[in-house]
Amino acid sequence: MRGWSRRAQEGMTLIEVLVALLVLAVGLLGAAAIQLNALKYTDSSRMTSQASFIAYDMMDRIRANSGADYTVTPPTSGNLSVARDQDLYDFTTNIINFGGATATGSIVRNQRVHIITITWDDSRAANIADSRRSFVLTSRATIDPVTTP
Repeated sequence: MRGWSRRAQEGMTLIEVLVALLVLAVGLLGAAAIQLNALKYTDSSRMTSQASFIAYDMMDRIRANSGADYTVTPPTSGNLSVARDQDLYDFTTNIINFGGATATGSIVRNQRVHIITITWDDSRAANIADSRRSFVLTSRATIDPVTTP
């Protein structure tokens, strides 16, 4: 009897191995899901950073050419002889290159304050079809004139 009970305690049974594999599989699937979400959110963050770079680049161009009106419709082709037209063409091209054909950008001026808005489709990170995301940059491009009292 003693020899039989000693043999029954040796090794693992097939059920124990299957349970261990099940626990390992669930853990690996959880880790894969976390990694997938991290990739989606990293991509969304990258898109926001890229929109920020484009908007700040455009604001720098507006400041460099402060006498021009940047609220006009962007031209369909570049024009190196007119800085404003080239700047607006580059702005539009950069937005389409970063966000695809559905990405848009606009420049609005309210007195001396410029508002640059870039909108793109961020449905990959939001898990919602046609989820739009925007980056808005508001800045004063010129200095207020000095008035004497």
